[in-house]
Amino acid sequence: MSKYSVVEVESRGDLMKFIKFPERLYKDCPQYVPALRSDQVHSLTKVSTLSYCKRRMWMVMDGKKVVGRICGMINPRYNERYGKKRARFGWFDTIDDIEVARLLLGTAEAWAKSEGMTEIHGPLYYNTLGKQGMLVEGFENIPPFNCLYNYPYYNDFVTRLGYTKECDWVQYDVDAAHGIPEKTERVANLVMQRYNLHKGSMDKLKKDPEMVRYFFKVYNDSFASQVYNFIPLTDEEIEEEAKSTLGFVSDETSTVLLDENDKLVAFGISFPSISKALQKAKGRLFPFGWIHLLRALHCHDTWDLMINGAVPEWQNRGVSAVYYRDVSVKATRLGVKHAITNPQIETNSAVNIWSSYDSKPFMRRRCYIKNID
Repeated sequence: MSKYSVVEVESRGDLMKFIKFPERLYKDCPQYVPALRSDQVHSLTKVSTLSYCKRRMWMVMDGKKVVGRICGMINPRYNERYGKKRARFGWFDTIDDIEVARLLLGTAEAWAKSEGMTEIHGPLYYNTLGKQGMLVEGFENIPPFNCLYNYPYYNDFVTRLGYTKECDWVQYDVDAAHGIPEKTERVANLVMQRYNLHKGSMDKLKKDPEMVRYFFKVYNDSFASQVYNFIPLTDEEIEEEAKSTLGFVSDETSTVLLDENDKLVAFGISFPSISKALQKAKGRLFPFGWIHLLRALHCHDTWDLMINGAVPEWQNRGVSAVYYRDVSVKATRLGVKHAITNPQIETNSAVNIWSSYDSKPFMRRRCYIKNID
């Protein structure tokens, strides 16, 4: 008989145990970046995506001690879009004991099957915006704040429990001080002249509600056919994302490209890395965590390249060279040393852009899948 028991998260006290568990699990890991507890509470209880997603949470207990956690999710909009019957798992953390992993995943699988699902995949978030992908390479590196970190044994556990690779995302560490490749500079100038494009202002855009809505419409449209497993945002999710992230976006680190009629063509959004600040904050914004974050936003040693894209009719016309060039110029001006790319699906030809720069592999993360029919 197992010495462990499975408990469903139902009370506020259970929720806080669920959220705090990784802080103890990774307390001696110098690479782990804790999420803010307040953000986790919002994501697990109040985020607008829960208006249409199903979600259950469980912990594995050793007596009164938490030794593992998992969240099971079903996104009906994903299943309808792709013609699947898939559940997803996330917030998966476990001590180095495969029995705990077996109980966690087995519980999520049983629930998913009871809901009529035939497959389960993860680690994922409710939609495409959240943290996703189990780290399989790059354990020595500190991840960007929007990416997961996990111990290597996680991969061994899930594969032994019947999960196989669905897809991989890759990230690169780009030498931001190396300058702009000559080819990128040449293509950017040619595109700007040929199509009469000009740079707009992200600071101005985010103050205009109509432009913000259009920006996220472009985000939905531009990634719909390019991002694997992409789920377009709802109007409620757009409003929520705009309030939570656009305040940190500025012309200093990001760029927006407009046509001759001031219509949005493409965009590139970057942030100064806040990973080390989150490590210092230890999951708490108050009383002093906010100070570390504020300082990080004015430190330009490392940038996280977050999102870039183009309006569908402007794709494959070379506009990516323009926003890569513009962001590179700004990074050089501010003395940025490293730029960490956002995870990109390994089969996406867009990852080839980094071969033009002085770059090296940074992290590889994997989505696993299992048939539970």
